[in-house]
Amino acid sequence: MTRPLLLLDAASLYFRAFYGVPDSITAPDGTPVNAVRGFTDMVARLVTERRPGRLVACLDLDWRPVFRVRAIPSYKAHRVAGGSPATGGAATELIGGAGPAEAVPDGLSPQVPIILEVLAAAGLATAGAEGYEADDVIGTLCATERHDPVEVVSGDRDLLQVVRDTPNSVRVVYVGRGLAKAEVFGPAELATKYRLPSDRAGDAYAEMAMLRGDPSDGLPGVPGVGEKTAATLVSRFGSWDELLAAAADRADPRMVASVRTKLAAAADYLAVVEPVVRVARDAPVHLDRDDAVPPEPVDADRLGELTEQWGLGGSVDRLITALKAATPV
Repeated sequence: MTRPLLLLDAASLYFRAFYGVPDSITAPDGTPVNAVRGFTDMVARLVTERRPGRLVACLDLDWRPVFRVRAIPSYKAHRVAGGSPATGGAATELIGGAGPAEAVPDGLSPQVPIILEVLAAAGLATAGAEGYEADDVIGTLCATERHDPVEVVSGDRDLLQVVRDTPNSVRVVYVGRGLAKAEVFGPAELATKYRLPSDRAGDAYAEMAMLRGDPSDGLPGVPGVGEKTAATLVSRFGSWDELLAAAADRADPRMVASVRTKLAAAADYLAVVEPVVRVARDAPVHLDRDDAVPPEPVDADRLGELTEQWGLGGSVDRLITALKAATPV
C-alpha cells in the first residue's frame, strides 16, 4: 500500500496544543512548553496512526496576505495585534510575517521557535511561501502532488476545499474537536455533510463559504444567505462563474428572484471574494529539506540538547518511537 504524504497545518495544531495542554507544563527554567509538548505528541500520534512516507509541517509566513486584504480589507482585521510579539526570528515570520502581527497569547509566542527546532532536529520538513498563508502552502502541495495519496491535518474547515479523488486522493483529517475525535473527509463525506454535489465537492464547499461568509475571518458573506441556502444554490450550478452569470440573468430559472436580489446587493463583495476564500494552488512554496519521514532523528545530539533544556523527555521519546515504527522493515 502506498504511504501517504501528510501535510500538517502547523499553526492550527500548535494553537490547539497550547489551549489543550495545561500551562503548568514548563521547562526546568519555568518557561511554558505546553504547546511544544502537545504539538510533539500530536505529530508522534499522527505518524503512528497515519503511517506517512512523507510529512511536511506547513507554516504561515504571512497570516494576512496583501492580496486578500486588498480584496476585502476586513479580512482577519479583528485579529491584528496592537504590537508585534517579542518572538524573534522564525516565530515572527510564522505569527506576523511582513505585515501586522496576529494577536498571539504571550505564553505561546516563545514556544514556536522551539517547535521549529524540534522538527528540524527530528528531520521533519517544514514549508512556507512568502506572502501566503499555510492554507496556500497546503493547497499548492496538494495541487502539485499527482501520485501519492495526501492527508491534510487541520482544525480549519477552510481546507475542506482541497479534497479530491483523482488523479490521486486528497483527504482532510479534521481535528476541530481534537485528535481523538478526528473526522476524515473526502468528496463523499463532504458532500453528505453539507449536501453538496459529490463530483465537485471541494470547489462547491469553497463557493458555499463565499456566499455564507465567515465572521472569524472577517468575511461578511451575502446578507440573508446562510449555509443551507448557500449549499442549495451552489449545487444548482457547475461553477462559480456559472452561478454569477445566473445571478445577472433574470431569465435563468435556477435562481429565485429573492435570492437574486440578495446577490445583486452584494455584487461588489462577490466580485472580489473568490481569491480570498479559495486557497492558492501556485504559491512559491519552499521546503527546508527532503520531506521523507526519517527512521530516526537526523540530529540526535541537537534533539537531546533540546529535550534536556526544555524538559521534553516523554514527548520526544514518543516521537522517536513513532519514527522508528513508521519505517517499513
